[in-house]
Amino acid sequence: MEIVYPPVIGAAKAMFRVLDLRIQVEGAEHIPATGGAVLASNHVSYLDFIFCGLGAQPAKRLVRFMAKQSVFTHKISGPLMRGMHHIPVDRKAGNAAFHEAETALRGGEVVGVFPEATISESFTVKGLKSGAARLAAAASVPLIPMAVWGPHRLWTKGRKKDLTKRHVPVIIAIGAPIEPAPDGSADSTTVVLRKRLSELLDSAQRAYPEKPSGPDDTWWLPAHLGGTAPRPEEVGDAAPAGA
Repeated sequence: MEIVYPPVIGAAKAMFRVLDLRIQVEGAEHIPATGGAVLASNHVSYLDFIFCGLGAQPAKRLVRFMAKQSVFTHKISGPLMRGMHHIPVDRKAGNAAFHEAETALRGGEVVGVFPEATISESFTVKGLKSGAARLAAAASVPLIPMAVWGPHRLWTKGRKKDLTKRHVPVIIAIGAPIEPAPDGSADSTTVVLRKRLSELLDSAQRAYPEKPSGPDDTWWLPAHLGGTAPRPEEVGDAAPAGA
């Protein structure tokens, strides 16, 4: 029985209503109504997990996110993360988290992964870790790409958070499941995943209904779209050659 997760979802939705966020979910039909699945999302803000979880709501699914251990030991977020049965990742003992996630997937859960591992300061898709592809293959479940765009305007790395900002559009774009690479390699599948994430994110960025309000508001747009966010190579976000 879920005791903590539903009230947290209710509180998040109440906050969205107060802020009058303009949330648009595309492709929700790609999330299966039953059975395990890996949701692999880009990472532009500290709020991404909330919106990724919201993207699974039309399918009435709760997402178990993999997150760094420190979030679970924090005095405020820790009890909530544990109560929602998210999965702690200790980078010194990553196998334990992998096995816990695989067990959850085999038990029919949806597991959320941010394969970039950290927030992209360039607001493009960084090079990806192969864990999401390996998990999907190990548990024989769909690997579903997801892109979020907009939450970084509320709270992202290197910027002061503004959780009172109203009317911010948020796009949550979910793609069709990715087939395993023909050679069965998680690395090859991860190359495809990065391409799909980049396509979803680029589409969301170009369809975004707002533009910067002036020269001082261009920080939230990537450089290739005329914004002043750093270029990928300037902040270590560029993917390795061939990825």
